[in-house]
Amino acid sequence: MSEVSQDSSLSKYIAQAGVCSRRQAPELIASGRVTVNGVRITNSAHKLLQGDIVKIGNRVIRQAAKVYILLNKPKDYITTVSDEKGRKTVLDLVRSATKAKIFPVGRLDRHTTGLLLFTNDGDLANKVSHPRYGAQKTYNVVLDKPLQPKDAQKIRKGVKLEDGIVKVDNLVSVFNKQRFQGRAKITLHSGKYRVIRRLFEYLGYKVIKLDRTAYAGLVKKGLPVGRWRKLTPQELAMLKGIKK
Repeated sequence: MSEVSQDSSLSKYIAQAGVCSRRQAPELIASGRVTVNGVRITNSAHKLLQGDIVKIGNRVIRQAAKVYILLNKPKDYITTVSDEKGRKTVLDLVRSATKAKIFPVGRLDRHTTGLLLFTNDGDLANKVSHPRYGAQKTYNVVLDKPLQPKDAQKIRKGVKLEDGIVKVDNLVSVFNKQRFQGRAKITLHSGKYRVIRRLFEYLGYKVIKLDRTAYAGLVKKGLPVGRWRKLTPQELAMLKGIKK
C-alpha cells in the first residue's frame, strides 16, 4: 500500500514508515522535501487522511512492517547508519536481519559493548530512548582502580557535570583483589552522551571496560557478542507498555 490507511499526523506517519526517528521527522518536513497528494507540506502536525499519498522527493513513503532487532555490540563499531571515514558501523552487523530500513535506538560509543536496539518504529524508538519515559540502562564497569566509598556515595547522591546533574538509580561496587581494579554495576536512565565515562572521569577514574547488560527491560543473556536476534512478542509487549 502507498496510501495512508488511517488518520495520522505527517511526522508520525514518516517516523512509523522508518524514514527517520520521531524527533527527526519535523526537521525533514520543514526542509520542504515532503509532499502530500502533490502539495508541499512543511507543517509536521499536518493531519493525513485515509487515501493521502506521501512522498519525499519522487519517492512514495510506504508503511513498512515493523522490525525489532537486538544486538550485542562488540568494540570498535560506530553507532551510526553510515560513516564518512569508512569505519565499521553497527549496521554492518545487522544487515542480514531484514531488508527494512532500520536505525539504532540511542547509541553506544565506539569502545562500549553491549545491548543496542534497532527498529523502523519511530514512535517506539522515541518512547524507549527519551529519559522522561524512564527506560533504565544497566552497565558493568571496569575501572583502573578501586572505587572509593566516598566517591560511590557521591555518585548515589548525584554528580554535577558540565551538562547537568547525573543521578543514578542504583550502584553496586565490587573490589577486584587480583587485579586491583574497581568493578561496578550501575543503573540509570540518563540519556546524556558518554555519561558513564564522564561521570567516573570527573571523579578521577579511568574506565577500562564498559558493557551495557540491560536496556529498557531487555537483557543480553544468551546473546553472544556480535550477534543479533529479533525481539520476542513478550519483549515487544513490555516495551510498548512502558508508561509515558
